[in-house]
Amino acid sequence: SGSSDPYCVVKVDNEVVARTATVWKSLNPFWGEEYTLRLPRGFHSLAIYVLDEDTIGQDDVIGKVSLSRQQILAEPRGIDSWLNLVPVVPDEEVQGEIHLELQVPQQGHPRVLRCHLIKARDLAPRDSSGTSDPFARVSCCGHTLETAVIKKTRFPHWDEVLEFELAEGELGEAVLSVELWDWDIVGKNDFLGRVEFPLETICATPTKGWFQLLPFPSAAENLRGQLGALRLTVRLVEDRVLPPHYYQPLIQLLTEPILCPDQSPTGTALAILEEAASGESRQDVATKLVKIFLGQGLAVPLLDYLTTRELARTMDPNTLFRSNSLASKSVEQFMKVVGLPYLHEVLRPMVNRIFEEKKYVELDPGKMELSRGRRISFKGSLSEAQVRESSLELLKGYLGDIIDAIVGSVEKCPLLMRVAFKQLRRRVEERFPSAQHEEVRYFSISGFLFLRFFAPAVLTPKLFSLREQHADPRTSRTLLLLAK
Repeated sequence: SGSSDPYCVVKVDNEVVARTATVWKSLNPFWGEEYTLRLPRGFHSLAIYVLDEDTIGQDDVIGKVSLSRQQILAEPRGIDSWLNLVPVVPDEEVQGEIHLELQVPQQGHPRVLRCHLIKARDLAPRDSSGTSDPFARVSCCGHTLETAVIKKTRFPHWDEVLEFELAEGELGEAVLSVELWDWDIVGKNDFLGRVEFPLETICATPTKGWFQLLPFPSAAENLRGQLGALRLTVRLVEDRVLPPHYYQPLIQLLTEPILCPDQSPTGTALAILEEAASGESRQDVATKLVKIFLGQGLAVPLLDYLTTRELARTMDPNTLFRSNSLASKSVEQFMKVVGLPYLHEVLRPMVNRIFEEKKYVELDPGKMELSRGRRISFKGSLSEAQVRESSLELLKGYLGDIIDAIVGSVEKCPLLMRVAFKQLRRRVEERFPSAQHEEVRYFSISGFLFLRFFAPAVLTPKLFSLREQHADPRTSRTLLLLAK
């Protein structure tokens, strides 16, 4: 069809940790999905594979982006850019570790390199059974030795010692290479990974431990960019979490203006934090503040404090809470934390219905496909006016049911949300008391409840866990028009 059905798989050290939804029939997919991964301290790499989902047969691998731990650490603010996809070559797709003990005794002539291959773990499955038949091939100074083959395992245990005699002049730049292969009775053996050690290092100090298996050097560099590119934002954060009592002074400092409202509001820690938080960091700051104050049972007073400060700065009520200020971000995060189950209960039945019905809806004459009318009527193609009228009726029906579900959900709305918005309405009335501003008290609440809560969830249900997959293009257009 000239398109793909792409999705991404996220791997950390070759272990799958996440999978995005599939975007159907698109060569320019948008996922917008965010994952917070708890990583082991010694992880080596992060890789994102882009695949094309096939309903029949195996999914096709389009390409991948691979980032080493060093590459991610080199950007303290995170990586945020387009990265070219590179081909996925089976010989480069290795995983696992090998346990080795290498030494060259100082005494004796000739000197002997002793290579003790103990075991390996988490090797890549190369056989249809989901296992491999691994053996090790060790090469040094033009000589090669092999271990026994261990059948049907990804965790082989050899406990074999291979020895190499070293000539006097062979220690300069010589390298010991250990390769793991999957033995096949028919066809060529499959590569499982390799490690290399300079002989000089082994002669100086015996080497023992677990070593990560590495691929062959890539021969696919010249194909970069031909497979497309992936837009990524990746940030590595190392948090040292201390026992709770260490955080009490910070919590007291942050909650002080809430618990002691009589003091000057300008010099408080919250006020300084609000001024210092840049546009980039406001989302993170708001998320952490909401969690801290929810834990202290003070979330509603926190929102009252921040929104009151923003109200004091706002001269034109038409711009109230329109910016991505700390107050706006905090209310938005508060609704997501407190109100997500409520959102699911209200919207999920209608969202599921829209996904299942897959109706053709379009109001823009420039985007109408009049041949689609045959799916609506057996009387041939419909006119532009008929498609518009049919679409309008469908949208009104969907939207009416969504509005009815929201309006009828007052008793289901979490008490904390209701209290927070009741307090917000009172503050807005105090700030703009004149009759000409009577509607501002409602706009201030609907701006949060609809523009930052219900509408985004209707637009992209996957990002609010309302659906497991993104919508197909037709359903996505319907959701966009409904959200607008």
